[in-house]
Amino acid sequence: MMKNRSKMSTKRKFVADGVFYAELNELLTRELAEDGYAGVEVRTTPHRTEIIIRATKTQNVLGEKGQRIRELTSVVQKRFEFAEGAVELYAERVQNRGLCAQAQAESLKFKLLAGLAVRRACYGVVRFVMEASAKGCEVIVSGKLRGQRAKAMKFGDGYMIKTGHAGQVYTDVAVRHVAMRQGMIGIKVSIMLPHDPKGINGPKIPLDDVVTILEPKEEPSPESILQAQQAAEAAAAAAAQAAALQQQMLAQQQAAAAAPVEPAMQAGF
Repeated sequence: MMKNRSKMSTKRKFVADGVFYAELNELLTRELAEDGYAGVEVRTTPHRTEIIIRATKTQNVLGEKGQRIRELTSVVQKRFEFAEGAVELYAERVQNRGLCAQAQAESLKFKLLAGLAVRRACYGVVRFVMEASAKGCEVIVSGKLRGQRAKAMKFGDGYMIKTGHAGQVYTDVAVRHVAMRQGMIGIKVSIMLPHDPKGINGPKIPLDDVVTILEPKEEPSPESILQAQQAAEAAAAAAAQAAALQQQMLAQQQAAAAAPVEPAMQAGF
């Protein structure tokens, strides 16, 4: 797949990149589900392709003495026909797993598989996300939760924007499927991220409807303005007077230098 990239048209390259990312994401989702897998980033350089795996348990992703990450590198290299040493896998720890929808969806999935009650598991996830300084959280669970009749349950807290540009930038969404004994259950976790000027815990871009009111500047009183004006005028007058005095002294020096010197009287006269 990666051998023939140079011969592809631009349109086919975009499609191939999308297929590569989707298949890679699916592989890592299944392989690293228990290690808190939270997404993958692909960086392509002229010499090699770097794949950064984001997870909550990076030590488990790396494995003992880096064995597991080497195995994953070998699998990716053989499946996508990379040249030897042309692909490199790295593991990156998620800074705040309470603000990562994929990590929370995986956590909820394993809680349900362990037999925890749906309502308790969902409220636990919502509370954990809100304690991690999120603006809002919504968890939707649908399927045969109790009995033979399928239904959907929605749990939410805080503020959630779903539409428009703010919905794309501020909302982190993850979907997982849980194969339970009674049937398949769907999980959807949506997290409204907080605004972060540094861009670490949330987007740098502020929301459109957030109005910041600045503190008014202290206005000086008329008396202080008048005093400042008088002081400036006095300083200007003093400077003018000093300049005039200096000019007068300079004129006197020039006049003294230009005056003729009387010749010395000769002896005998």
